[in-house]
Amino acid sequence: MATSSAGVADSIGYADGGHTPPAAMFAAVARIAAVAAELPVTADLEAGYGLDAKDLVAELLAAGAVGCNLEDSDPASKRLRDPEAQAEWLAAVRAAADAAGVPVVINARVDVFLPGRGNAPADPVADAVARGRRYLAAGADCVYPILVKDAATVGALVDGIGGPVNANPLPGEPDLAGLAALGVARVSFGAGLHREMLTWLRTRLDEIAAGQQAG
Repeated sequence: MATSSAGVADSIGYADGGHTPPAAMFAAVARIAAVAAELPVTADLEAGYGLDAKDLVAELLAAGAVGCNLEDSDPASKRLRDPEAQAEWLAAVRAAADAAGVPVVINARVDVFLPGRGNAPADPVADAVARGRRYLAAGADCVYPILVKDAATVGALVDGIGGPVNANPLPGEPDLAGLAALGVARVSFGAGLHREMLTWLRTRLDEIAAGQQAG
């Protein structure tokens, strides 16, 4: 079971993008893990909330989770992190998990396809492949190039990265079976399901306000 940073942030009164205090995020993860006791839980921890690797892993494990998403852009500046610095950070997280005796699953998010990155690369596919390879070498278990929107690019990333790749099943793009056929190892719905539920709720509230009976 995977958390969405946006979904958790929305539900406890914060904006997504590194604005949730880490104590509040880990408390929410702990509540989720407590009711999903038979399922492994992985937490979207954005860029790590400024914690060092040892503290991040300690908080993650104390919350009852055994995996995490860690993204490679700075939430404040909206700029991509230097890939070598990010690889060193991921290696430190892996070392902290090893020291704790827990094989934490690290899903290393690659943000080169996200809009609004101030230092977006000229060739995002080549950059994503290079980052993905470096992150896997540093100890990540899976690479997550978020918001890739076409099958050809997903396939190129799977082939180029040469390790487990996480993708998003987006509207109009390959479905779960299609992504599996491309070699994708893991899928994330991100905040999509949360936003679908909010859309449904707003629709029902509008109907109620208009005098219609709620179903």
